[in-house]
Parts: sequence; C-alpha cells; structure tokens
Amino acid sequence: MIREIPNIITITRIGLIPVLVIAFNIPYNLAHYIVICIFVFASLTDFLDGFLARAWKAESRFGKMLDPIADKLLVASTLLMMVDKNIAPVTPIIVILCREILVSGMREYLGELKVAVSLPVSRLAKVKTTTQMLAIIILLLGDNTLGLKLHMFGTVALWISAALTMLTGYFYFKKGLKYFN
Repeated sequence: MIREIPNIITITRIGLIPVLVIAFNIPYNLAHYIVICIFVFASLTDFLDGFLARAWKAESRFGKMLDPIADKLLVASTLLMMVDKNIAPVTPIIVILCREILVSGMREYLGELKVAVSLPVSRLAKVKTTTQMLAIIILLLGDNTLGLKLHMFGTVALWISAALTMLTGYFYFKKGLKYFN
C-alpha cells in the first residue's frame, strides 16, 4: 500500500484540474483565492510524489509516465485559464505549450523504438517547472496583494520560464534527434 501513495498523489493532482477550472469560472472574489490554494496545493504534490517515491523506493514505471503528464496537464490548464481571464500574456504561454507538445511527442516516438532510449528530466527542466509554477502563483496573486504590485514580476517570471522552456526543449530535441532515421 505504501508504494502506491506517490501514484495516488499524482492522480489526485490530475483530479484537482477540473476543480481548478470550475473555480476559475466562479464569479465571486473568494473563488480567486480558491484557485490559488488549489494550484499551490497541486504544485506541492508535484514535489511530494517524487520525493516519497524516491524516499520509500517506491518508484514505478506508471509513476514515471504519469507524473510529467500530471504536471503538464496542471500547468497547461492553468495557463489557458489565465489567458482566458486576461491574467497572463498569450505569447510565452504558446511557447511553453508548443515545447511541451514537442517534447512529449518525441518521448512517445523514442519510447516506441526497439532501442532503449531515455530522456530523463534534467535539473534545468526542474528549474523550468519551478519557475513556471512560481510565475503562475505570482500572476494569480495579482496586483495589490499585501500592497505589492506583483503582475509585472509574474509576467517577467513567465517570460523567463518560457525561455527556460525553449532551452530545455532544445537540449531534449538535440539529444533525441540522434535516434531519428
């Protein structure tokens, strides 16, 4: 049972996405804070599931496959809702989403090859994910949170995460390109 907890946490993150989207569409001010709480909690589960899987030696093929999917679903859904609600600029979000689709497609193709090919998550990719999540949180907090004007900082962080997204995408693509015929 203990070996299943990291996967349950990952599945919970995916399950929170529809709740997050619904909360984005509730017209009350309280919903804004619910969105922030859900996203922060879901982001923390991203760290927690991997940490527990490694600590308990409970890593699984299912978890290795599902965890990055859960991350992409959470981030993509939130970014799209942020564009819909005019919270974030569309251009860096397009960059982020296109890279995620490219890398996911390449991983799928390489996974089908008879040769064992692995594109492990790099440290820079973890920094990219953390930067994305922090940018999203800052943008969701919005201006005048604790008297601070956060939107500019969140936008800059989003552009930085888009740049890191392009850079890590380039490294993955360069590494995977040698397996294409």
